[in-house]
Amino acid sequence: MSITHIVLFQFKSGVDTQVIKDTCDRMVGLKDSCIHPTSNKSYIKSSSGGADNSIEGIQNGITHAFVVEFASAEDRDYYVREDPVHKAFVQSLNGVVEKAQVVDFTDGVFEIP
Repeated sequence: MSITHIVLFQFKSGVDTQVIKDTCDRMVGLKDSCIHPTSNKSYIKSSSGGADNSIEGIQNGITHAFVVEFASAEDRDYYVREDPVHKAFVQSLNGVVEKAQVVDFTDGVFEIP
């Protein structure tokens, strides 16, 4: 079953808008740059994101959101634990992102493991 990986960022105040755009472009671009070592192909099914535009006012500082879909938990686990491109991206967030939150789910599964 596919895994949906939600990533939320709060950028640090004072970060240049071009740095924010570059960071967001690189986040969405992980779909093409993360290559599985066995298949030598991209293993992220889809990736999208954008700046918050909610009118609810309960963002708690979150400014940008991303949705990444994996075909399997195994692909998600490789991405989080091993993928060198993803690891380098995470390291690049130091000094740029104030807060990050991640939530993963399988559509229709509501039992907590």
